[in-house]
Amino acid sequence: MGRQIPLDDRTRADDPRRDAARDDGTHEVLPDLAYQRLAIVNVCFVGPIGAADGGWVLVDAGLFGTAALIRSAAARRFGEASRPSAIVLTHAHFDHVGALETLADAWDVPIYAHPLEHPYLTGDAAYPAPDPTVGGGLMALASPLYPRGPVDVRTRLRALPADGSVPVLPGWCWIATPSHSAGHVSLWREADATLIVGDAFVTTKQESVYAAAMQTPELHGPPMYYTTDWEASAASVRRLAALEPEIVMAGHGRPMRGAALRDALRLLADNFAEIAVPEHGRYVDTPARAADGTAYVR
Repeated sequence: MGRQIPLDDRTRADDPRRDAARDDGTHEVLPDLAYQRLAIVNVCFVGPIGAADGGWVLVDAGLFGTAALIRSAAARRFGEASRPSAIVLTHAHFDHVGALETLADAWDVPIYAHPLEHPYLTGDAAYPAPDPTVGGGLMALASPLYPRGPVDVRTRLRALPADGSVPVLPGWCWIATPSHSAGHVSLWREADATLIVGDAFVTTKQESVYAAAMQTPELHGPPMYYTTDWEASAASVRRLAALEPEIVMAGHGRPMRGAALRDALRLLADNFAEIAVPEHGRYVDTPARAADGTAYVR
């Protein structure tokens, strides 16, 4: 029913003091993981500061019109001549692919996504209609106005391998976390228990403009207005909670870490229907799924 699990600022995984000292437009989580907040959404930079050309990866591509901001932050973090080896997508909603085509063309790099997400990236399908009836705030109410795609980057598009590896990210694997979209994935690095979850769950109330702006630390299920399969969403959150992550970087909200995060994630997984699922909505009883084609609107 759209409840939240409060967290504490002490659970934050980023350090504002390091950000101010570095001043490259990103927020550092680990020496090789940083994020850039672009209004309502985050993009991630995976790779050490000063990485050579091809020595880092961009995860997700923000909103339309933010390509210059992303390129500027990347140039300051890695160097003017340093391009990523690829762009990896958790999914293809408008706020995660807005600058995708511009960035991929400027950098001349491939794009990796789960095969079930490809129809939204080849111009062949649009996402199911969002659900403004789930409540929670202006972001949900305005959701019918958001672009549903598709974008067409087929000449650069590559499939994430079936074995779970991420070719451009040694030490990382992808985990299928469908529900918010058919081909949604999260990225996991077992060595330090770091998790990039996209929108499988978020750390702010994304349905509310005020909450999204204030970034009050809270654990929520996926943004309700775009989630089309709540049963699959619950299974995805249980899958991620079982990993016992030390650090979580979400597509919306601040990165979180530590025991309090793990406790909150277990609570969300164990009580998903009561905490995350709206009381009513278009997809609560009638999900849109890839298997029957209802996830793809042509």
